Amino acid sequence: MKNRLIFSAFIMMFCFMSCKTTLIKAEKEKEMVYDATIAFGSCNKQDLENKLWVEIVKNKPDLWIWGGDIVYADTDNMVKLKAEYDKLLADEGYKKLKETTLITGTWDDHDYGLNDGGVEFHAKKGSEQLFLDFLGVSGNDKRRDQEGVYSSQVINTPKGKIKVIVLDTRYFRSALTKARDSKKRYEPSVYGEGTILGEQQWSWLGGELKSSEADFNIIVSSIQVLSAEHGFETWGNFPHEVDRLKLLIKDSKANGVVVLSGDRHISEFSKTKIKGVSFPLIDFTSSGLTHVYSGFTSEANKNRILKVVPELSFGVLKFNFERKTILMEMRGVNNILQQKLLQTY
Repeated sequence: MKNRLIFSAFIMMFCFMSCKTTLIKAEKEKEMVYDATIAFGSCNKQDLENKLWVEIVKNKPDLWIWGGDIVYADTDNMVKLKAEYDKLLADEGYKKLKETTLITGTWDDHDYGLNDGGVEFHAKKGSEQLFLDFLGVSGNDKRRDQEGVYSSQVINTPKGKIKVIVLDTRYFRSALTKARDSKKRYEPSVYGEGTILGEQQWSWLGGELKSSEADFNIIVSSIQVLSAEHGFETWGNFPHEVDRLKLLIKDSKANGVVVLSGDRHISEFSKTKIKGVSFPLIDFTSSGLTHVYSGFTSEANKNRILKVVPELSFGVLKFNFERKTILMEMRGVNNILQQKLLQTY
């Protein structure tokens, strides 16, 4: 009996200590001070109510990043395209976001002007200028004279730097290969054939990563990089381009590289290890802002971690330079936390 009492007392003490540890961890996370915050999202139909602008503003982001499909226009008529952008610019919720944070981003197919479109789109030069007009890019910005909307900027804080590298996965992208499997739209091209970024943009990206002195480097791609099995648009349709990106990340020795993507009308985290890189590569997909794939049941993705969120959603990244961590959050209507991932670099 005495031994049983001693054993019971030990178990109670162990449980108390375990619970205390859990509480301490939760309190520490709650009290964590973040040095910078970035929010992002994609897939915004300008004719639908966006219920998330007010929630995004609540998170007080230092930067908002458009991940593409800013408006749904699908047109080569520049008058029509401008009218669709103007609808969004007149939205009161978006106006409040513009008043409180810097904004950057890229386009995807529906604001580019051609569904699943790439290098072949004949109106891309005019579309590019309207896109830059929408973002408020000045007339003497180098993007006004270059082909493609890719760009970079550095967020400077008292604790460190974040470099945001925005890619253009439309302007130079080669034709996609139609799938032989009737359940899919596209399949991977022959290895080594075709491009997503084009040589000019690849050269630029290499320079941006290799010269970066930032503590964290955020790469923005309108389409997913690490989810490659679903048969829609993805970097996986050009597997050699995925390998080239991984090799570049390794060779550049850039710190804390993370990919942000959109397009899919679902939100998810994908993660892979790159040989020779000390941290995992995470592809944080956030989509959509006004409409989602509500009928989602399942979809193959060998790199997925955690679960798929098929609800209205935006992404938040919170940076702590001292601990070299990024807290990545998916948030929805009423600012509800849908899912989170803490990564140390």
